Amino acid sequence: QVQLVESGGGLVQAGGSLRLSCAASGRTFRTYAMGWFRQAPGKEREFVATITRSGGTTYYADSVKGRFTISRDNAKNTLYLQMNSLKPEDTGIYYCAAASAGVLMSTAARYDYWGQGTQVTVSS
Repeated sequence: QVQLVESGGGLVQAGGSLRLSCAASGRTFRTYAMGWFRQAPGKEREFVATITRSGGTTYYADSVKGRFTISRDNAKNTLYLQMNSLKPEDTGIYYCAAASAGVLMSTAARYDYWGQGTQVTVSS
């Protein structure tokens, strides 16, 4: 089992940047594939990015490709999401998630553990 705590959200102007962090408890962080999802008000949770156990492979939603970068530091039990060139449509609650399967997945239902989320608001 792993517990996840996100941080780094906030209010930023369009075109700005934020870096989200997700701190994981336990010694098994490196055994999980990890993902970022987001949920805007009135909308369903959507996939943002995912990364393999080693961090060697990543996959992004088309809406963030080229602007966001997912990474992980297994020695620090931490997942990151660097978000650049932010747009108002990036506004939402951002969640990190862990998947026991260990492979890249964009479906929320395939993830086993979730953090509580951190709010990102991008003003125009």
